[in-house]
Amino acid sequence: MKKVMVSAPAKLNLALDIVGLLPGGYHGLDMVMQAVTLYEKVSLEKSGRMILELPGSNLRADEKNTALRAALLFFEATDIPERAAIIVHKAIPAQAGMAGGSADAAAVLVGLNRLYGEPLSFCRLLELGARVGADVPFSLMGGTCRVQGKGDILKALPPCPDCRFVIVMPEEGVSTPAAFARYDQMPSAYHPDVEALEQAVRTGDLTALCRAAGNALQPCSGTEETGQICQKLQDEGADAALMTGSGAAVFGIFREEDAAQKAYHALQKEYRRVYLTAPDSFGARVTAEE
Repeated sequence: MKKVMVSAPAKLNLALDIVGLLPGGYHGLDMVMQAVTLYEKVSLEKSGRMILELPGSNLRADEKNTALRAALLFFEATDIPERAAIIVHKAIPAQAGMAGGSADAAAVLVGLNRLYGEPLSFCRLLELGARVGADVPFSLMGGTCRVQGKGDILKALPPCPDCRFVIVMPEEGVSTPAAFARYDQMPSAYHPDVEALEQAVRTGDLTALCRAAGNALQPCSGTEETGQICQKLQDEGADAALMTGSGAAVFGIFREEDAAQKAYHALQKEYRRVYLTAPDSFGARVTAEE
């Protein structure tokens, strides 16, 4: 085998709560994450040197890039003398709270592991992923998960009730450190009921899921567009609308495909980046081999 193609889905936070501070200054999180049908596509080919390309993207292909960091960790962990040429075709917007960079890292770990004969267990890939970024373990797992700690404690849940997500990305992204800094300065905080959301997933109750959906960081998005987009999604028939992660993307949950399609087309008239997605049951996976 000389080359593999990997797809890695975006994620949404159906619920996100902040439950305290962890050693090292990290915020303790309690979340329900959902993979959705919007994908980063990553090509990996055996090579004598390390190459990273991001065609059409303004992101830098340097040592801070999550895809490159994941690749270097893989080769360090396996002592494989070869390297790889990696091409990342971006589809998930940056600074959106949708784990685009984490999806890239997960895709690289899965792809390199397949390309070189699967020398690492899935648990080892999760360990390496956690060293790259907090959302990488979920990007490897995918599906629907209760996620706690820094993002490194995962519990797989049953599939999300069937629905559609209409996602709107504003023109400006949100800095994750800035959002958490604003949260720390707030005199009081909103705490969604993450346990209730997990139970709604377990019982397949979309009404209860929408009622429990919420994001403690939403008041810290730093942009008025967050609330405005939520209201527009609800006006278009969304059963719930909220921000994902630390923002800036906002999504609405729709019961029916037709209603979601209608909202998707309506919001495309106002916003440049609008996505119609469904729940995905998997994380990063190999889609082709050569």
